[in-house]
Amino acid sequence: MNITVIGTGYVGLVSGVCYSELGNQVICVDKDAGKIDMLQAGEIPIYEPGLKELADKNRSAGKLAFTTDLTEAVRQSDIIILAVGTPPMPSGEANMAYINQAALDIAEAMNGYKIIAIKSTVPVGTNERIRELIRSTTSEPFDSISLPEFLREGSAIQDTMNPDRIVIGADSDSAADTMVRLHRPLTEQIVVTDIRSAEMIKYASNAFLATKISFINEIANICEKVGADVTKVAGGMGYDKRIGQSFLKAGIGYGGSCFPKDTRALIQIAGNVDYEFKLLRSVVEVNQDQRFNVIRKLETIFSGQLRGKTVAIWGLAFKPNTDDVRDSPALEIIQYLVENGVKVKAYDPIAMDNFKALYGKEGVVWCNQALETAQDADALCLLTEWDVFAQIDLNLLQSVMKQAILIDGRNVFEEEDLLGTAFVYYSVGRPSLNQGVKQQIPVMQL
Repeated sequence: MNITVIGTGYVGLVSGVCYSELGNQVICVDKDAGKIDMLQAGEIPIYEPGLKELADKNRSAGKLAFTTDLTEAVRQSDIIILAVGTPPMPSGEANMAYINQAALDIAEAMNGYKIIAIKSTVPVGTNERIRELIRSTTSEPFDSISLPEFLREGSAIQDTMNPDRIVIGADSDSAADTMVRLHRPLTEQIVVTDIRSAEMIKYASNAFLATKISFINEIANICEKVGADVTKVAGGMGYDKRIGQSFLKAGIGYGGSCFPKDTRALIQIAGNVDYEFKLLRSVVEVNQDQRFNVIRKLETIFSGQLRGKTVAIWGLAFKPNTDDVRDSPALEIIQYLVENGVKVKAYDPIAMDNFKALYGKEGVVWCNQALETAQDADALCLLTEWDVFAQIDLNLLQSVMKQAILIDGRNVFEEEDLLGTAFVYYSVGRPSLNQGVKQQIPVMQL
């Protein structure tokens, strides 16, 4: 099939490359000429394992192209996939300006029947509104499709090529059949539904996963008070097929471009129809507060006297295997420390440049290696579970630090890693490992 993907952000670029891998002719379009020049030169503007190799392969095979010429791309294609950004506005609502403009551009370029599929995460009712917007501009025939994406940064190629399911929202049987044929090589688990339900599936899925994360973080906080181990609790819970093992890893909360944006947007969507989504509001509140457990533990260790201390930060991306720092817990943690007179040294193996661009270059010592970051630090906070951090020799780490204090916000290290060290160690929901030694928790009296 001939496909145009509009938007070469995370979703658009990964989707376009993967559609070409399936044997389709794909043109990826973006208004950013610098980004298109980079892609045409074989460079990839985002970090995603395996993406460059797949893009190079399909460009060489003549199945994948990049352009700023939306009009020509639309005219050459039968399927148009909208994957432009819908960033949050201060109210929490999705900003629809980019998708509105892209829809108008498509309408003006159309030269015959097209299937127009929205892959961007959009509020319920958006596909119908965009359809009317296009109809007001062109008399060319087309069908609208809702095609929500469910890929995870860091494993996006795997998720796209081996999805749990494909969701297609359509009110045209023929258009739905075409989209089913396009995606059939990926999976037999294809859900065809009405457009509004498809739009809602995306928000509901992300809201539920965010809820699981906030739930296990609340359990972790209770574990710290009652002497239980959240990793063992989560493991035991996960054997229940109704619950499952995924998204039950306690830590300092979720971040990135999807969960924070989509939870806030769904709260706003509910509010727009006069419904208060109390549960999801609590999920967001718990997540926001969870990242500050790192600060609270530092303040406890130093008796509230953080000013003048040197704190090392390992990890700036919101999760490993991505350079995405949007809504990363590191942003607020570092900002708080700097504003309270702490000298912050920071390092991330991939996301340094993106973090500097978002945070600003002033007020932080940017380092090039993990041990360099920890050199002469009073405390170290591990915020992203990159493999390079998990592989560090803790005895060597201890030797370069001014004080052997480690706040493990992602539960990277185990008891055996700490044996023989003098670390003051705090993790999330594992009180028996606090201060690097196994402590006997007194039995609670009822």
